[in-house]
Amino acid sequence: MEDNKTKKEVMVQERYCYEEDREFTIHKTSMFSQGDGFIAYDSKGYITFRVHSYGPIKHPLLLMDHFGKPLFTLLPKRPTLHQRWEGFMGEKLGHHDQQPPIFSMWKSTMIGRSKIIMVEVHDVSHATYQIEGCFSERRCTIYYMSTASDHTTCRILVARIERKVEPTRKLVLGRDVFTLCIKAGFDAAFGMALVLALDRIDGDELMMLLRLHPWNLITRNFCT
Repeated sequence: MEDNKTKKEVMVQERYCYEEDREFTIHKTSMFSQGDGFIAYDSKGYITFRVHSYGPIKHPLLLMDHFGKPLFTLLPKRPTLHQRWEGFMGEKLGHHDQQPPIFSMWKSTMIGRSKIIMVEVHDVSHATYQIEGCFSERRCTIYYMSTASDHTTCRILVARIERKVEPTRKLVLGRDVFTLCIKAGFDAAFGMALVLALDRIDGDELMMLLRLHPWNLITRNFCT
């Protein structure tokens, strides 16, 4: 069951929970390499978020605001039976730091077969989110999972990831430029952190396939 009601989730600050729907243009600045990063622009072309990586895929990602203030750190959880990433408030440079994660995100290890990624928030709300679609193709939908008093579950749409279309010529741009559409009331910084974790989970899967089937990778459909 799906519900169109707005779900308000403040993770960082109220200023990232807009009163109206917002669309951000995301530019991935490099592909699976040291220095990998992202820049998020608002509808007026101003930088809203910046991302810095401390190294290859399994190293931390730091989400910052346009001034360079740390908002979230993304780290892989190892060892685990899932491709699991954790988000921490502010800056966390390594696993030796005892700061607890604010959210966890994971996908089944059944490569190429699971289309659903789960997100669990570890604050008093214990909110759960579900992400469906294919990030490598830049088409995902993010839902808040709400349980009613009669124990039925409603899915509330909070964000979408889509291919970027050039408005003048109606051209679909490459996968290094895409959009993050945030519904009113949903924390855009949290939404951007989910994009980073999705990118890393997708990258984990690609690296695993490269190790297992290096010669057949070009024919592999990642989203089946």
